Amino acid sequence: MYAKQYEITLPADYDMEIIRKRVAGAGHVFDDRAGLGMKAYVIRERGVEGSPVNQYAPFYLWNDARAMAHFLVGGGGFQNIVRDFGRPVVHHWTGVACHAGPARGATPLAATRRLTPVPDDRDGTGTSLAALIEEEAEHLRELSRHDGVHTTVLAVDPHHWRLVRFTLWADDPAQDADGTERYEVLHLSAPGLGDLPEGRSW
Repeated sequence: MYAKQYEITLPADYDMEIIRKRVAGAGHVFDDRAGLGMKAYVIRERGVEGSPVNQYAPFYLWNDARAMAHFLVGGGGFQNIVRDFGRPVVHHWTGVACHAGPARGATPLAATRRLTPVPDDRDGTGTSLAALIEEEAEHLRELSRHDGVHTTVLAVDPHHWRLVRFTLWADDPAQDADGTERYEVLHLSAPGLGDLPEGRSW
């Protein structure tokens, strides 16, 4: 499982209805994309839920690295983002845990994200990373039990050494008190949602 997200930060006076219409008109093209677990079309709107910015920030979970590469560099869709907004930085993480929540059958309306830096080795043994991931995976499992959770995932970026926790919610995400970014979900394409690994990925 591979997680990917790019963040397109827009001007403060940008009309976010432009993005809403974009997603309403074209979001369905990923509804049957082979190799894709899910794509959450998410936005942050300046002044809403404490967001300081207007931002379009789709989040992907891929089951197939070849399908992900085709999308990103093989003419499989990312060229439309480059054409319309310029080429953004694409954050990517290796998935380490994923859980379906009690609201998996509902339409997600909101999402939360938490980015956490991974500290240096705690005790010099080289095992502290595994211990930290175990702790975070357990927190993820506990979070997944909340009634409003659709899907929650934990992934690691071994370049910048930081973790991402991304959670889709069918209702108010207030239960995620330490989620640092809150998004509105405009559409969810989930052709391979059932193929995503359940629990830890190792």
